[in-house]
Amino acid sequence: MQREKRVKNSLRVSLRDGIFASIMSGIVDPYVVPFALFLGATVQEVGWISSAPQLVGSLAQLFAPQAILTLGGRLRLLIRVVLVQATLILAIGFLISLEVSRRVELLLLLLVLTALCGGLAGPAWGSLMSDYIPRSKRGQYFGWRSRILGIANVTAMISVGFWLSWAGKVSLELGFLAIFLLAGAARFVSASYIARMIDLPRRRASGGDFTLLMFLARFRESNFVKFVTFVATLTFASYLASPFFSVFMLRDLGFSYLTYMFLQVISTVTGLIALPLWGRHADVVGNVRVLRLSGFCVTLVPLFWLISHNVFYLALVQAIAGFAWGGVTLSSANFIYDAVTPPKRVRCISYFNVINGTALFLGASVGGLLVSTLPPLRGYSLLTLFALSSLCRLILYFLLFNRFSEVRPSKAVSLQELFFSVVGIRPLVG
Repeated sequence: MQREKRVKNSLRVSLRDGIFASIMSGIVDPYVVPFALFLGATVQEVGWISSAPQLVGSLAQLFAPQAILTLGGRLRLLIRVVLVQATLILAIGFLISLEVSRRVELLLLLLVLTALCGGLAGPAWGSLMSDYIPRSKRGQYFGWRSRILGIANVTAMISVGFWLSWAGKVSLELGFLAIFLLAGAARFVSASYIARMIDLPRRRASGGDFTLLMFLARFRESNFVKFVTFVATLTFASYLASPFFSVFMLRDLGFSYLTYMFLQVISTVTGLIALPLWGRHADVVGNVRVLRLSGFCVTLVPLFWLISHNVFYLALVQAIAGFAWGGVTLSSANFIYDAVTPPKRVRCISYFNVINGTALFLGASVGGLLVSTLPPLRGYSLLTLFALSSLCRLILYFLLFNRFSEVRPSKAVSLQELFFSVVGIRPLVG
């Protein structure tokens, strides 16, 4: 009874931590590329800024299990790396005041170190939360939690968009400095809430210590490794284009910060609305069916950018993207929690993120190299890259989407039935 009470309190505290972490990410994630462009970054450098931190953060997760053992617990690791991360975000803001020629490279270095801290924290946080929440409630809980955190994320995103629009008339330097100082402060607050959570003892199981190569060698017989391969290849194909939508909007189409913010918010808000809906369906039909449907929708998104660049049309495209990616993100995370036993969860989350982060890095790097050599489509080389990304997504999707199977008891439905239920035509859930 006492343990249950402490876990419930930790979940409440974790929600507050998540709110401030979401404020931080709502400031940093959408506006780090505009900040890099303001500092003079090229398209290829934007590709590095979007991908290199992800790679380093992913590789850092290989060391998360050992770091947890060395420090004596998941919570101890979380508190330390989050405090360092907050300090690094503050340092990013002060780049604006440096009169040096290598500010873009320094930005990349600070982002890499920030991602390294996040990489060490990720498996510990995921393992801890999965221990807090019963398996049968995870889809519903994470859908609900993500919706609340998303509201904080969107609020921060909108506020920064209006702030930068105003600051552009006075001083963009001070505008960018202020938002990164606010992001760092929010992360410090989230660290204070993490310190009030409890750690739970973890059981060690035989066979729980295995290397990344041993993990990959089980591709033929392991359902989980096939799932990881599917998600990683979809990530690679997606990140051929994903880092460059911001460049296309701000540089090629000349959108203002307010228009850019509006389109980013549309995607995020739609994802928020979709998350509880995807979560309820995942609890009934399983995470794999949700991943297959939402993953197919994701493959089509770049093609829509070829049709029109009207702001309201692109808002619809962003809404579709947010809806689809919400399903991919939620079902992927929940599948990991379902498919992996608690003693192996930290290591498997680490390996999943390492492989997925490497795929992200390769996709963004290849995209950055290709964009300068591709012929223009409708006047823009980036549109050719978007079309190539969609083609790769479709090919890899149909090669791999049927290779892995559901691990929890679930209702057998077709993807068409699931689609009609998700859009509200013939509901499968209340």
